[in-house]
This record gives sequence, C-alpha cells and structure tokens, in this order.
Amino acid sequence: FDDIRAEIEAETDRLTGSNKGISNKPINLKVFSPRVISLTLVDLPGMTRVPVGDQPADIEAQIRGMIMTYISKPTTIILAVSAANQDLATSDALMLAREVDPDGHRTLGVLTKIDIMDKGTNAMDALLGKVVPLQLGFVGVVNRSQGDIDGKLTIREALKAESQFFSSHPLYRTIASRCGTPFLANTLNRILVNHIRESLPALKARISKLLNEAEAEMATYGQGLPDGAQSRGAALLSIITKFSNDFSSAVDGSLSSSLATHELYGGARINFIFQEIFARCLADANPLAGLTIDDVKTTIRNAAGLKSALFVPERSFELLAKRQIARLEQPSLQCVDLIYDELTRIVSVIDFPELARYASLRRRIVTVVT
Repeated sequence: FDDIRAEIEAETDRLTGSNKGISNKPINLKVFSPRVISLTLVDLPGMTRVPVGDQPADIEAQIRGMIMTYISKPTTIILAVSAANQDLATSDALMLAREVDPDGHRTLGVLTKIDIMDKGTNAMDALLGKVVPLQLGFVGVVNRSQGDIDGKLTIREALKAESQFFSSHPLYRTIASRCGTPFLANTLNRILVNHIRESLPALKARISKLLNEAEAEMATYGQGLPDGAQSRGAALLSIITKFSNDFSSAVDGSLSSSLATHELYGGARINFIFQEIFARCLADANPLAGLTIDDVKTTIRNAAGLKSALFVPERSFELLAKRQIARLEQPSLQCVDLIYDELTRIVSVIDFPELARYASLRRRIVTVVT
C-alpha cells in the first residue's frame, strides 16, 4: 500500500503540480485480492472554501461541479463522509447529497473521527439516525491518524484496533456489529447488489430501445459502398439522378412527401407567388404613374424633328414604354427572390436513405445547386 500511495501522490503531482492544484481527470486504480469486495469507489475531494497554493479563485465552484457530475447520476450510491466531532447540520457531504437525493434512498452516511470526540460527547444519536435520517443509515468507522500512517501502522493492525475500540466502548459496544470498516464494505456491497437488481429492468429496457434505434438506423444505410471506380461512379450517378427526380417531382407536385396539409410547398408555392403575390403587385401598379400628357407630346415632337407627326413615332413609344416598364423591376426582383427561396427550400428538404448516408455528398450537392 505504501508503493500504491506513493504512485498516487506522484501521479497527482504530475497532473496538478505540487502546490495543492486540482484536476477533474481521474486516477484509476484496480485492486485484485481474494480479501476485497467487488466495488467501484470514486474518491472525490472535499469542499474547499478558500483557495490556497496554486488553486484557482473559483476552486469551490469547480469542486462542487466535479462532485455533482458523479452524485447526480441516479444509479450512483452516495457515500457521505462526515466527521463525528462536527455538527452534522453543517456537513457539506450531507448537504450536497440531499440536493440530488432528497429522500436519502441512495445515500449512506459515514461518521469518522469517533475516537477523538470531546469527553462527554458521543455519536450514538447520529449513528441511530436521530440527527439526520437516512434510509440507508449511518456507519461509524475509525481511520488511521496521520501519526499512525507515519508510524507505519498496517491496515490489518488498524482494522484490529478499530474493532477493539467499538467492542470495548461502553456505548458503541451495543452497536459494534454495525460499525467498522468491514461492516461498511459489506453494507456497500449489499446495497450495490440490491441497487443493481432494482435498476436492471429499466437499464435493460433502455439498452433494448437503443439497440432497436441503432438497427433501424443501420437499415436506412442500405448496402455497403460498391468496390471499383466504375461501380462507385454508377452509385454516385444513381444518387444524383434520384435527387434530380425528387426535385422535379417536388416542383410538379408528384412527390408524395411534399403533400403537406398546413402550407404550400414546391410547385404549388411557386404558382401562388406568380398568381397571387406577383399578380397583385402588377395590378396595384399604375401604368401611367409619373407620365403626363405634356411628357407624351414632348416625346412625340422630339421624335418627329422638323416634321409634324400624324402617328405616334415608334421611337417615342419605345422610350415611353421602357420608362414605365422600368417601374416593374422591383416587384419582379422580389418575385425572383421568393421563387429562389422556395427552390432552395426544396433542395434542403429532399432526403432519401442513400443521400442521408453520405452527409458530405449531400452538403456538396446542396452547395452546387444553390
């Protein structure tokens, strides 16, 4: 364990530096032993209020976000560790756990430092759930102190000392069988098994749904891309031809997918633009607006020169007609823009399995056409 602890400390320094920095990148450690229970434990940092060393100014928000990422998952068992010699009402672990698990059905409380509580105080009420009720309850443990670690106290010796403490304590000996690290490990294993059993039906249904969706999506992709340049060229030509046919069908109204009931689409929309919008603009335009009798007379005289005109000269008629026709330029350009927008919309909504399979080809076709 000393070598493992040293490696964890070295890896932490490599990721965060040696001056109390933090990182959300996990360090994965697998322990294989016939004397350990199958559990996956995520050790999260405690809340830090005031940044020290190389810690950023928003250290509290970063740690809170990191913790919430793990404990918010409904399949996670929350191990809320609190010190027994402090007020549980101010415990950060219990406060965060209550935010995501208000009923406490997946939160297990752990009380540490029971052995260093002030004289005349005890943690019986907390262990019995009378202070903060949790459905999974509380478990008391006695960990190694820093002096024990420096003195090379082994894990086995620490477990023996822990068992001796609870079994010999005048108050805790009545619940000694429900305290200690071994009981905590067995409790976690039992809770995990029950939790998996309860979550398995919903998980199985979700996997089945995702599998069906994936199979349906794969079915839309069709066969694989043919081998050989000639075969691929034929496949490309087939896709482009299908796109062109669908575009033409959308314009002439024979595309079944374009038969919407709530809006005009394709050729119907283009016909509406010509017959309703553009026709209304033409009807509202006054053909003689800005043209007076004097303008007509002056134009005819200028076209006749020295001669007196019996009829309207062709040149003067063209000049007057062009001047009035120019007034239709703006409505015509608006009509063109509306039709272009509708044609672009047709291109953007045309879709079929072969085209959806090749996203880059689809984007290229849309770019070229529009």
